[in-house]
Amino acid sequence: MTSKLESFVPAAPPQPTAAPQPTEASPAVLAQREARRQQHEALLTRWKALQEAGGTDEWVRQQLVAKGVAAEEVDFSELSEKQKAAWKEKKKAEAGERRALERQAWEAWRATHISHLGAGVHWDEAEGPDTFDVPDREERAKANGLPALDSAEALAKALGVPVSRLRWFAFHREVDTGTHYQSWQIPKRDGGQRTITAPKKELKAAQRWVLANVVERLPVHGAAHGFVAGRSILSNALAHRGADMLVKVDVKDFFPSVTWQRVKGLLRKGGLPEGAATLLALLATEAPREVMQFRGKTLYVAKGPRALPQGAPTSPGLTNALCLRLDKRVSAMAKRLGFTYTRYADDLTFSWRRAKGAKGKAQAAAPVAVLLARVKSILEAEGFTMHPEKTRVLRKGTRQRVTGLVVNQAPEGVPAARVPRDVVRRLRAAIHNREQGKPGREGETLEQLKGMAAFIHMTDAAKGRAFLQQIEALEKREPR
Repeated sequence: MTSKLESFVPAAPPQPTAAPQPTEASPAVLAQREARRQQHEALLTRWKALQEAGGTDEWVRQQLVAKGVAAEEVDFSELSEKQKAAWKEKKKAEAGERRALERQAWEAWRATHISHLGAGVHWDEAEGPDTFDVPDREERAKANGLPALDSAEALAKALGVPVSRLRWFAFHREVDTGTHYQSWQIPKRDGGQRTITAPKKELKAAQRWVLANVVERLPVHGAAHGFVAGRSILSNALAHRGADMLVKVDVKDFFPSVTWQRVKGLLRKGGLPEGAATLLALLATEAPREVMQFRGKTLYVAKGPRALPQGAPTSPGLTNALCLRLDKRVSAMAKRLGFTYTRYADDLTFSWRRAKGAKGKAQAAAPVAVLLARVKSILEAEGFTMHPEKTRVLRKGTRQRVTGLVVNQAPEGVPAARVPRDVVRRLRAAIHNREQGKPGREGETLEQLKGMAAFIHMTDAAKGRAFLQQIEALEKREPR
């Protein structure tokens, strides 16, 4: 008896692999890119001709006439059989040419419009105002200083890219054969690994335009100190100098918690229309991906929802704007409990100072338990999660550090927020060893030492300047 043959043969399961390293484009690839560029220019020219003609139908008619294949309407009763056959052949040729011209018109439309952005993404090219627009949307956008982005073509022009490139940047696929990002890991202070996902050159340039012209114009609360012009880790630390009690809270999975839908809602609330908000939200987000090998192909498979990548220039600014209501609620609650509140990215810091009562009696202890319970509740209500293992309560007798700077009560002549002593000692020892002709530690460079000196200069200009002068003298002695 003949055994049954299965027509379906299962493939081997996909295998995880390291992401391939980028390589320089070969002459053949460069030639292909130039051909694509010329083809795109031709499509743009064709779309302009379509618009000037008054639409696809009129353009097709004009092309048929120009090519001499347009079959004129005739009275069949006055034609011979031979003339009828000739007319039918011409009509058939016209129909074929019409289909070809309509296909060319569609290609030109697709080069200048966005018809689809991937599974799970709503897109309507001609969509107008809807119920999700904020009241007086145009006035809101103007008040925030946002540019007029009423179409995909307007956004592409502002970014300096063709619409097809814009669609390529924003298109979402669960499984893709390429990626606009490069990922690597760096060590964290707690011993874990942090994944950095940075956009490639072209997308990064587009994101920087979005950051400068859209994101940085959205309102941000005064408690936010990270990635805000005029504020820094120093301004964040100085708000808590000389505190009797310091409470530090960390938000778990801060950037991954901000999905592209949340970014879109933020931009629509800022005054942008549906289409522009959708495109910008997709431009600024990406799904975490795993590189797999399947049937000889390298695939980038999404492992979670599309969210803010840690490494994109737009991510910190978007979280600052998104946390406006969070900062308002936490700041008001902290003030009622007697705390000062600031936020640097995903680090929330609260400080409490003991005040004397009217009769000279010390007030009650800081309500830390109440504070933490309410912070946890507000974070969850705003779509975030408090990291249970990274909450710290630091009293006056212990070393209090805020964004890397010590803020304990300082004696006269010492900066209120300063670099920890061990960092200063390590830099002083490294410079001394170099001056004595000894080699630096493994991997230690003068650029790294200069960075440490600049860090000290931020809080103590005199001390930092002295270190920088010593390093400059070493640079003249040591070959690069």
